Amino acid sequence: MRELQISEIDFQDSVLVLGFPEEINKILLQLYLDNRKEIRQILTELEPALPHYHNMEWRLDVQLASRSLRHQIKPTVTMKLNLKQNEELSTKVLQTDPATLLHLIQELEEALAEMKTNHCRRIVRNIK
Repeated sequence: MRELQISEIDFQDSVLVLGFPEEINKILLQLYLDNRKEIRQILTELEPALPHYHNMEWRLDVQLASRSLRHQIKPTVTMKLNLKQNEELSTKVLQTDPATLLHLIQELEEALAEMKTNHCRRIVRNIK
């Protein structure tokens, strides 16, 4: 396990926003410094064990016609997503049209760009 401790300055910045008097901020900092290993251990135990990406397979299907419409083009993207959680593999099958998939990609790229902002970096640093 990697130690992810925030520095004293980051802790003070986080507590400063709460608007406590300077005296209480110093007490909180000392309590944090005295108990940070125990705090980290408790937070690690509370961390949810979420499944994570292991592998993905995809396929593009195109329906060219049906009984009612002869010149219909209906593309579908099918994805088989393999997830791993506690050394166990699970499989999810997802199906969507290309327009929805492109919209999802755009939203994820925007979220990734947002994570690169200074505000988000500071929040993430303080969470770890």
